[in-house]
Amino acid sequence: MPAPAPGSAQTPVNPRSRVLIASLIGTTIEFYDFYIYATAAVLVFPALFFPSSDPTTALLSSFAVFGAAMVARPIGAVFFGHLGDRLGRKKTLVVSLLTMGIATFLIGVLPTYAQAGWIATGLLVLMRLAQGFALGGEWSGAALVATENAPRGKRALYGTFPQLGAPLGFIIGNGLFLIIGALLPSAAGADPTQPSEAFTSWGWRIPFLFSAVMVAIGLWVRSRLVESAVFTKTQETGKVRKLPLATVVQGHWKQLILGTFIMLATYVLFYLMTTFSLSYGRTAEDADVPGLGYGYTTFVLMMIFGVLFFAVFTLVSGPLADKYGRRATLIWITAAIVVFGLVWVPLIGIGTLGVVLWLVLGFTLMGMTFGPMGALLPELFPTSVRYTGSGISYNVSSILGAAVAPFIAVALWEAGDGSPWLVGVYLSAMAVLTLVALLLGKETKDVSLDEGEAAPAAEDSPAAPVTASAP
Repeated sequence: MPAPAPGSAQTPVNPRSRVLIASLIGTTIEFYDFYIYATAAVLVFPALFFPSSDPTTALLSSFAVFGAAMVARPIGAVFFGHLGDRLGRKKTLVVSLLTMGIATFLIGVLPTYAQAGWIATGLLVLMRLAQGFALGGEWSGAALVATENAPRGKRALYGTFPQLGAPLGFIIGNGLFLIIGALLPSAAGADPTQPSEAFTSWGWRIPFLFSAVMVAIGLWVRSRLVESAVFTKTQETGKVRKLPLATVVQGHWKQLILGTFIMLATYVLFYLMTTFSLSYGRTAEDADVPGLGYGYTTFVLMMIFGVLFFAVFTLVSGPLADKYGRRATLIWITAAIVVFGLVWVPLIGIGTLGVVLWLVLGFTLMGMTFGPMGALLPELFPTSVRYTGSGISYNVSSILGAAVAPFIAVALWEAGDGSPWLVGVYLSAMAVLTLVALLLGKETKDVSLDEGEAAPAAEDSPAAPVTASAP
């Protein structure tokens, strides 16, 4: 059935299933790419692309390239935000997904340092920067597709579907590495941390090449989208900005700052529960900086169990934020994150049961704090600069909360002589900053996206009446 014309007074311009799948597929690929790179950065990239006599130096170099993508993300947010706010959400999302897919696929066919020297390392850096650049425009576009097409009163629920890509990407990415490790075992068994020659030479490439399948599905779904009625009305009423970046910086700088810090605790919690916990969990108990001493496969399976709670509570958070408000819901959740950071050591000290409980609680809080962001950040900005504003807030926060988190966490872990108590305090401190931002902000639940009530600048607010297809 053909989609109704934009601005239809009775029927949404995009079917519900198409909206949800289109918003979900891109972020699933986004986080899938993050997990497979993060895993490869630990398992094979130090030896294949960053040769060094010191394994720690090689590992840190590999993580530095990982962090470089975070720096590229705000640049991508500005670029794709400009396109999204001027040309529309659909076209921009197709371009960002295609850019991301090509970069990820090419990582899977790169020569190694042994084959091409520093050219191979440089190409890996370039592809990682391209990933970050494309991802800078991916999340905000997906969130806008979900929220601008949501029925009235269900905007936060729809906004959880882009967020659901994080746990799905984790399960697919890590699950695929576990399967490949089992099919290409070394003398040590199916443990990917001691990869076989086949795994090192070509097996690690499979997850990167497989991303092409996911990207193809995403492109097919997104090509069938119809532009949202909210953005179409902005075009029809002449509210499209020539320079969205200038408009959002001049007229909405407070929202940019608040949005960045509202997202901060979410990013720190996310990268501590995924990247740091994997390093801490599988480091030997008798190492110079001791860890929990679990095998890679065992701990990843424990993490996947925790991530199931991440997925469930991401969806649970949507109806709660729709009923009680985004700000009120997140204030309580952020306060719980403050407490969670202070009880790491008592929980882990219980033993395996405590470690599992630590992972479950951490990922549950992650779902509860991450879910409402899909609605809250877009609601901070009017339609004419929504893509740019939400994207900049989301991705600048990735630098403050994600790019530096692995290095800070490792330094605090070492300072605690193997105990993660300082890492937990770091999480609590970042959550306090988010709590302050939430207390300074306003509730956005009842903001009308197409009327631009969130905008402090009156010139950005369309005067046309609300259509039935707009949230």
